[in-house]
Amino acid sequence: MKPIENIDIEWKEIFVDDVKKEVIAFANGAGGTLYIGIRNDGTIKGVEDPDAVMLRALSALSDAIMPDIMPFVKIRTVEREGKPVVEIAVQTGTRRPYYLKSKGLRSSGVYVRQGSASIPVSDEGIRQMILESSGKSYEESRSMEQNLTFSALEVEMAKKSIEFGQPQIRNLHLIGEDGLYTNLARLLSDQCDHSIKVAIFQGREKEVFHSRKEFSGSLLKQLYSVYELIDLSNKTKATFSGLDRIDQRDYPEDAIREALLNCIVHRDYGFSASTLINIYEDRLEFVSLGGLVQGLSLDAIFMGASQSRNPNLAAVFYRLGLIESYGTGISKIMRLYQAEAKQPKIETAEGAFRVTLPNCNENEFLYAKEVSRKTGAAVHELSYGLTKTSAPTPFLTEEERLLRYVREHGAITRKEAEALLQVKTTKAYHALRKLCEAGVLREYGNGRSRIYIGRSD
Repeated sequence: MKPIENIDIEWKEIFVDDVKKEVIAFANGAGGTLYIGIRNDGTIKGVEDPDAVMLRALSALSDAIMPDIMPFVKIRTVEREGKPVVEIAVQTGTRRPYYLKSKGLRSSGVYVRQGSASIPVSDEGIRQMILESSGKSYEESRSMEQNLTFSALEVEMAKKSIEFGQPQIRNLHLIGEDGLYTNLARLLSDQCDHSIKVAIFQGREKEVFHSRKEFSGSLLKQLYSVYELIDLSNKTKATFSGLDRIDQRDYPEDAIREALLNCIVHRDYGFSASTLINIYEDRLEFVSLGGLVQGLSLDAIFMGASQSRNPNLAAVFYRLGLIESYGTGISKIMRLYQAEAKQPKIETAEGAFRVTLPNCNENEFLYAKEVSRKTGAAVHELSYGLTKTSAPTPFLTEEERLLRYVREHGAITRKEAEALLQVKTTKAYHALRKLCEAGVLREYGNGRSRIYIGRSD
């Protein structure tokens, strides 16, 4: 029977660059043998200078392939039909995936054997190969990107007066035993390919987006940027007890901090999708990928049990003073809501984990919205300083007319203020803001749907 190329056999008439691709494919799979000096149809041509071909093959394979593939490669000259042929025998490598140094650890540089062809491996296939061959967790495995910079991490280390040199890089497990950057390094690097998406909705459902933003770069950069955005959306309600003013934000700041850190430190980065944060008028949702660590139940979490999915990442955050050494985040969130009518909700499903923080000021907001809805029908009856139930007030200031309307109707929207004052949106808004800053009105909502009610209600 005439020999043919197969999953473990490859022929090349002369030495070409594709030889490197075939050798990588064999090492990433079940091994195989490549012959130089045999045509595609199986005809033996031979090589004129076997020593020169072997030397060229040795140099190309040792210089162009990462990690070092040579312990699994044997190059020799054999005789076929009386002609010299160079044989390159390749065993399955133990440090897969092997890849072209010029392409990096990505699809264009990693190959496997399928039939008689060597084909590129998808990014997901590369990740799986890394985990299978190393037997390590995601954060300990070799990064697919090796050209990393750490400006955000360096700034944070400097802020905490912590040295950041080669010894620290190794001690923090940013470099593995093979001397290459780990996935932990990539997560903390400026080239981190995971992101956090924040969406702000109008109302309590996913019907109308107010705004959305995606944050990328180092996890440390994402942490500070996302917290800043959430903090801007975390409004303050002011009430009075006698002469004392009491401020309460929609969400406890420490609860936001703990939920956000939980999303970043404990998610499964083996998934490529983004962490999601959804901001509604009545709640704040944090959705991270990975679910609970195997063997750990939700009941155990509430009892204070903790098992980090990314212990090295948690160690870095602990060293930077961002988290405590034990898993106290969920317990702390629950304590912060002890005095509130609505409690946080912790939910887990296969591959996902969600923390929902209720808006502590939600009840009053809903009351204001309902009052505004009931009085909204009176907008068409408004004229310059005149309503159906009040006398003309041409000598009152804009602020006084707004305040009088709120006292009569319980609340006012920006749209109603524009009709009442017969002015443009911006002027009505600034008049309402002056009353808020003076401490006589409270503001809720976004855009022209903002609602204002009296502080004395």
